[in-house]
Amino acid sequence: MLGIQLTEKDIIEKDFKTGLNGYKKEEVDEFLDLIIKDYEVFRMEVERLTIENTKLKKQISDAKSADVSQELKSRVTVNTSSSQIGSATNYDILKRISNLEKAVFGNKLFE
Repeated sequence: MLGIQLTEKDIIEKDFKTGLNGYKKEEVDEFLDLIIKDYEVFRMEVERLTIENTKLKKQISDAKSADVSQELKSRVTVNTSSSQIGSATNYDILKRISNLEKAVFGNKLFE
């Protein structure tokens, strides 16, 4: 996985052989060296993940800001388009009414 050599179970179940004066010093030292290496790997991985996490949080924040900005721009565009469409539609309606009045009443209204 990450170059980790020991599991929690390995550490808990480790049984050192006893010598004349207690545990064999070399065996304990070798085991402690493995534990130290694992802690170094864990520490480096935690640092790497912390940096990656910070970068990802910034990307999310930037993306949210960009989304909000884009949404505001699209709303302005939609509102502008709607008012332009509304204006054109109102003009067309007024023009049609005027033409209908001319057709029904003739030029009497405009004399």
